[in-house]
Amino acid sequence: MNTPKPSILIVDDDESIRKVVSEILTSEGYNVESAATGKEATEKAEAKLFNIALIDIKLPDTTGVDLLTKIKETKPKMRKIIITGYPSLQNAVEALNKDADAYIMKPLNMDKILATIKEQLQKQIEEQEMTEKQLIQYIETRTKQIELHKENKP
Repeated sequence: MNTPKPSILIVDDDESIRKVVSEILTSEGYNVESAATGKEATEKAEAKLFNIALIDIKLPDTTGVDLLTKIKETKPKMRKIIITGYPSLQNAVEALNKDADAYIMKPLNMDKILATIKEQLQKQIEEQEMTEKQLIQYIETRTKQIELHKENKP
């Protein structure tokens, strides 16, 4: 079975960063789209399923942290990685409290980004497998309960 390539959304107001990161990720086999604003990112995230979003912390119309919340409401399974040129403990804590899955500092190190993406994709797969196992267990348990209930009816 041929599994689809993971999709990544790059959200950064710097066009050169979007282009370079997009080219590298595409060459690594990922489907990549990009957005320059939080509004554009929200529209793309609502229209399509992305495995991962790379989100700059400072955007022209919002902050990356606020965007985390908006995206989580529509796509809770998407892994979200904050990218910042303004590292601070406050930014990191706020991003992680709003469910960022990782935090990367600029200047961007593509080896670090690629490793983080692979790690987050693996976590996403593990979460999916766990959810499927839990669902199967629930269905099996519920089926047994229904069968027992039928057997005990007069």
